Amino acid sequence: MTLLRATAHLVYSYQSGSFLSAVEQIGASRRVVTLSVAGAVAGIGWWLLRWWTGPGGSEVSTALWRDEGRLPLRRSLGSAVLSMVIVGMGASLGREAAPRLAGAALASRLSDWARIGTAHRRLLAACGAGAGMACVYNVPLGGALLTLEVMLGVVSLRLALPALATSAIATAVSWTVLPPGPTYQLPKATLSASLIGFAVLIGPLAGLAAVGWVRMMRIAHEHRPTGWRPLVSPLLVFTAVGALAIPYPQLLGNGKDIVQLTLGTQLTAPVLLALLVLKPIATAGSLGSGASGGLFTPTVATGALLGALAGHGWALAWPGPAAGFTVLGAAAVLAAAMQAPVAATVLMLELTRTIDALMVPLLLAVTGAMLVSRRFDTPSIYSVRLPTQ
Repeated sequence: MTLLRATAHLVYSYQSGSFLSAVEQIGASRRVVTLSVAGAVAGIGWWLLRWWTGPGGSEVSTALWRDEGRLPLRRSLGSAVLSMVIVGMGASLGREAAPRLAGAALASRLSDWARIGTAHRRLLAACGAGAGMACVYNVPLGGALLTLEVMLGVVSLRLALPALATSAIATAVSWTVLPPGPTYQLPKATLSASLIGFAVLIGPLAGLAAVGWVRMMRIAHEHRPTGWRPLVSPLLVFTAVGALAIPYPQLLGNGKDIVQLTLGTQLTAPVLLALLVLKPIATAGSLGSGASGGLFTPTVATGALLGALAGHGWALAWPGPAAGFTVLGAAAVLAAAMQAPVAATVLMLELTRTIDALMVPLLLAVTGAMLVSRRFDTPSIYSVRLPTQ
């Protein structure tokens, strides 16, 4: 995280304030140039990394489900560093990929040194990945549930104890560097009949959106370039994203600022609609170009945009808390995209530090989204990145 912040502050020449504010203050041409440089760094960096480390993947999902919890340490740490750098430069990818990958790779290497068996190596690698997620977003319980529900696919007492312990320790250690407060500042949202009604509506819509989102990520991953093309593909795609950022600077970065803007009702309906279309395209294009990064925050941002846009129309007929509409959309899309309703619910509650007013409508929205996504047999955004056999 220190590397990501240092990169962003260096590239965009700012000392304080939000990443979006810094992007908005620089000229249009500099946005394009910065993203072009990020694309060049991504293309050359990952090509050199593959040349240096040889064959072998550096995906947490692949390691857990196909490779007995084994991750190549040099490839994984190198990929994590590159991911942090390009996200700090404005790539439309999530920042959580790097700590997840580093945590899992270190756990894998320590397991090998200790000569731990396959089952325990896989467990520890998953715990390392979940702990990386937990410390970045200050979500210890959500990180533990992500370990169990998403990475291991089962929730049991035997597995829960190490998952909870590692996420708690990682989060506590991160407080020495990162602020312990919530990731998103949520205006007060009171429980209302309007919010309950909106939850029933937004759930199925979010489920459909999650189906489309996951399919986009699958197509992007399946069409990642091979041979010499990874050298130039990120340059071309990132330059295009930089051009789109001239009218829509919110596209740059992982999407954290988009979520905060929607929570504060600071975006008009036309801008919400444009970002709802362009943010998934920018993320899928960045992933499909050969760059490596996370999908957690881009998924939350997509759901927040959907919830805020739908809330605009809903409020015309039945006024309610705009921030609540946004949170419900974000949680529902996240749950359906990850295929993890419990983890997604807890993650959104921890990210916003709210529970009383939103718990019941949030559960209704998540349930509706899960029913629709399961109807289409939708996999998780993490499992679609598994290599085909």
